[in-house]
Amino acid sequence: MKAERLVALLFALQRRRSATAAELATELGVSERTMHRDLAALRDAGVPLWTEQGRHGGFRLVDGWRAGLDGLTAREAVALFALGVPSALAG
Repeated sequence: MKAERLVALLFALQRRRSATAAELATELGVSERTMHRDLAALRDAGVPLWTEQGRHGGFRLVDGWRAGLDGLTAREAVALFALGVPSALAG
């Protein structure tokens, strides 16, 4: 389910300082192209992502930003996505 994957991606980004699309794709078991689409979906939902180009580049959340989903289980977070509540992420 895409919503589950987006929540897992958000948690992975919060856990890591920075990661390439290939690293995130491997972690979540999807193709690199799918990972780029998922990163774009998070951006569209209001998640502030920073992209660094170059050899040591990758994707990361803007410094200091955390989703308001920390106290939720993965299932609860997915339920928010399924209900169309991306403002929970942007908030």
